[in-house]
Amino acid sequence: MKNYFNILKNGIFIENPTFVLMLGMCPTLATTTSAVNGMSMGLATMFVLICSNVVISLIKDLTPDMIRIPVFISVIATFVTVLQLLMQAYAPVMYETLGLFIPLIVVNCIILGRAESFASKNTPVAGVFDGIGIGLGFTLGLTLLGACREILGTGKVFGYTVFPEDYGMLMFVLAPGAFITLGYLVAIINKFKK
Repeated sequence: MKNYFNILKNGIFIENPTFVLMLGMCPTLATTTSAVNGMSMGLATMFVLICSNVVISLIKDLTPDMIRIPVFISVIATFVTVLQLLMQAYAPVMYETLGLFIPLIVVNCIILGRAESFASKNTPVAGVFDGIGIGLGFTLGLTLLGACREILGTGKVFGYTVFPEDYGMLMFVLAPGAFITLGYLVAIINKFKK
């Protein structure tokens, strides 16, 4: 059990995809205009990550090395399609908000990287814990980035008003604000790590 705790801790802190590994920057910068959007994208990615890790760890011995990557991508694409259909049916507003970035989870380097470096070398249970750890790290990173951008840009977070919207800086809701906020968050996190 201690080993599984270390796997979780690794994904959240040591190998955090957003603030340490700097992976998945396209959805990180594009979907974090609000805390809700960031959290939704992180949870969607975590679902695909957990499911694909389990299946890949189950079929790792059946997959020849020459076709390993296409098989991994096919598994990931299957779970992205399932996610896309579930979101269209049960969360249409969130599906419309995240739009194109849901199908792009297929090519998210976090998921393919974890499939290659972890799931293909470990048990399904370890794959679940890795998916949860990396997924939580990604979700926390996107939520924090989205919350900071939303507060600075609109004066709100999760629908609650922190300060009047007139004092918000629109730049933080736009693309340049994503880069600036991410840069400051990475600098703050690196300062605390030392």
